[in-house]
Amino acid sequence: MPSEANHGLNIMPGKGMTRIMMGCKHQRGLVYVAPAEKSWVCSEEMLPGHALAGFLGELTAQRDERVEALMQRWGVYYRQMPLEESED
Repeated sequence: MPSEANHGLNIMPGKGMTRIMMGCKHQRGLVYVAPAEKSWVCSEEMLPGHALAGFLGELTAQRDERVEALMQRWGVYYRQMPLEESED
């Protein structure tokens, strides 16, 4: 179970898949992040962040009132950030 030291999140890398255990004594869940159609551009190490940022970006772009209401109810907000410019 996640501890307070990791803010209720425990990232468990694995071969071909990363599991993210989340929760506290009131809620618990497990997110699986695996390679997929839109994740081929990232290394295995960066895939969880890439996949979750992409998923949340597409989800919030839907402008679905039900999704917006759920996110507000749980205090979860997502803002896409500009990409860091690489030095050429």
